[in-house]
Amino acid sequence: MNDYDIHTLPNGIRVIHKQVTNTKISHCGFILDIGSRDEQPHQLGMAHFWEHLAFKGTEKRKAYHILTRLDAVGGDLNAYTTKEKICFHASVLQEHFEKALDLLTDITFHSIFPEKEIQKEKGVILEEMSMYLDDPADAIADHFDEIIYPNHPLGMNILGTNVSVSGFNRQNFLEFVQEHQNNERIIFSSVSALPLAKVIHLAEKYLMDLPKKSAQYNRQKFEGFKKQELTLYKPITQAHCIIGTESYPLSDDKRLPFGVLVNLLGGSGMNSRLNMTLREKYGLVYGIEANYHTFTDSGIFSIYFATDKSNLEKCNMLVMKELSKLKNEPLGTLQLHRAKQQIMGQLAMSEESNLSLMLMLGKSMLDLGKIDALNTIFEEIEALSASQLMDIANEMFAEDRLSKLVYLPEN
Repeated sequence: MNDYDIHTLPNGIRVIHKQVTNTKISHCGFILDIGSRDEQPHQLGMAHFWEHLAFKGTEKRKAYHILTRLDAVGGDLNAYTTKEKICFHASVLQEHFEKALDLLTDITFHSIFPEKEIQKEKGVILEEMSMYLDDPADAIADHFDEIIYPNHPLGMNILGTNVSVSGFNRQNFLEFVQEHQNNERIIFSSVSALPLAKVIHLAEKYLMDLPKKSAQYNRQKFEGFKKQELTLYKPITQAHCIIGTESYPLSDDKRLPFGVLVNLLGGSGMNSRLNMTLREKYGLVYGIEANYHTFTDSGIFSIYFATDKSNLEKCNMLVMKELSKLKNEPLGTLQLHRAKQQIMGQLAMSEESNLSLMLMLGKSMLDLGKIDALNTIFEEIEALSASQLMDIANEMFAEDRLSKLVYLPEN
């Protein structure tokens, strides 16, 4: 990741482009440094609702024309909301790049939030909430955020609540956008075979006339983490369990080595320690995973699995045993080498997806103000020692800081 270019428009919006010559597809999108953690208590779910409403009408397009404009040329228009970002993005054949940029600019900056569509979309989002609540894997993950970040925006559900979502009106959205739109916290990211000059020319064509917005909003930093344990009974057939803790933020020097450690423990590979033990050796779970998600000023580590309730105690014991090994037994030379090779391969493959690469460029620039070259990351990984990983394991996997949330079947 050495050959990307950045251009800042007079209104503060940054354009970042990476030219990839061996593709016919253009991926592009607006990444806004606004997320659910930026909502006030009466606004819970508004960032995500805004994402939905962007497709429901602009100053010059109705919902039908928005939804069909790129589909008609075989393209894809999509969006997502996280706790710190809203993103509107598209993927199209290269010759339709301008069409995608025009549409993305329209829905990102010129949505009119029709009151009729707001009332209709409330039902859609309430159904989305019900869908996640009906899936214990999703429900327990959201609930665990509340356990780690009690009474803090990072612990709130991105979708909001039934009460908050049901009460939104058009004026609420206009005010939310006014309170949060800051051009210096917006990036237009692009990955395609197009030359930089072409991308900048089109970006200037569609973005130069946008007024300079400079809303200021400060994020509440989370402090005072405390271990919590909670067991609840639900109308489910399996026991679901999450174990974890608050962890390192995005900018922490320990983020990368901890990522290596979490990947070794329960990453996407079938050879993760937890998978090899709980599934392959004992057949106690269908799947088990360890996750580490970073925010700009915090992070969350978790291990999740589901099992028959009669096996819950044994699964917990085996998980703690694997954590104990990482705390007390330094990785051997071959083990450490394999752990490094695995995560480097995974990182390299993630850059093979130009869509993922486009989204990463924008997010990294917003969060860190830079984009690390893959070779630089590899050098940092290669330099890690077994003692470094063991020190981090002892800090993060200490039993006095591991929270636990369990859902048990009611019967």
